Amino acid sequence: MTTFPGSPRLLKGAIVGIDLFNPLASVIVFQYNPDTLTRTLQAQAAGSRGGQGEQGGDRSEALRLRGAPTEDIRLDIEIDATDQLERGDALATSLGVYPQLSALEMLIYPKSALVIANTALLALGTTEIIPPTAPFTLFIWGPKRVLPVRLTQFSVAEEAYDVNLNPIRARVGLGLRVLSYNDLPLTHPGFGVFLAHQVIKEGMATIGSVAGIGGLLGSATASVGAGAGGGAG
Repeated sequence: MTTFPGSPRLLKGAIVGIDLFNPLASVIVFQYNPDTLTRTLQAQAAGSRGGQGEQGGDRSEALRLRGAPTEDIRLDIEIDATDQLERGDALATSLGVYPQLSALEMLIYPKSALVIANTALLALGTTEIIPPTAPFTLFIWGPKRVLPVRLTQFSVAEEAYDVNLNPIRARVGLGLRVLSYNDLPLTHPGFGVFLAHQVIKEGMATIGSVAGIGGLLGSATASVGAGAGGGAG
């Protein structure tokens, strides 16, 4: 049976770590898109700290917002080399899914070269060392959702191995904190990426509101017509 030619091509989600010194270190395209993605948003009200309201606050500030809400994303992804092994793929045969897992893990590792450099500076008596920064990380979930994020949770369940103990199947649980313009300086590229995301979201909200108004008016018209028909009877 052939595939229906009009079937839409499935877009795949991805996580991309951007590092000017190693641009290919952390590019992870999901082999299988997760069935479930959990998002938790917490409003940043002007009269609250940590999202919890304060008793006796200024009433004039009750509806003010300090900025975009904090948003946490939770998802599980599967990585499986079974198909590649059946095709005799050389990379999967020799390494399994170890490279894909390593690409994800590098999002929370400082670069080894910087660790060595900082260690040498400490040995020379330098008293202040600037902590290394994580790569600029993007969570890509379709063209309408491209978000700067920070990896906050990472769990791996390796479920099968080859003869050299390379993992060939794994399930990875990821927790991501979305970084908004509240978190990033104006000069950081993530500032503009998040702002563009919010503009797209505002457009989607307008479309949804127009559709909602149309449905509401249609329901009201139908109710009036049903009432008039019942009275005529």
